[in-house]
Amino acid sequence: MRKEFPFEKLEVWQDARKLVRSVYECAGAFPSAERFGLASQLTRASVSVANNLAEGSGRSSLKDQAHFSSQAYSSLMETACDLILSNDLGFTSREATDPILNQAYDLSVRIHNLRESQLRRSSQA
Repeated sequence: MRKEFPFEKLEVWQDARKLVRSVYECAGAFPSAERFGLASQLTRASVSVANNLAEGSGRSSLKDQAHFSSQAYSSLMETACDLILSNDLGFTSREATDPILNQAYDLSVRIHNLRESQLRRSSQA
């Protein structure tokens, strides 16, 4: 059995990991001409959400943690934008992206709440 890193226990990171899987499945259906365009941008943005949550969990100061939570939130907004654009451009259907956008919305609330908690606790320290 493999040892777990502390960030793997965070529910918000686990949700971000699920989002990455959903985004990759969606982007896999893009036209091959978009492999290095919007599909690449979309998948990189979704991975950045999970990466920033993991990196922030390793920071000792709550302000630093909040900074990385903010970065994760920003990458999540980029992911949502790219999904909406993929609809506009006809690369995906709303049936494919709406569940992912709902997933992203729920995750955005959790990341926002995490950041607010980190900032609140940092001002009390």
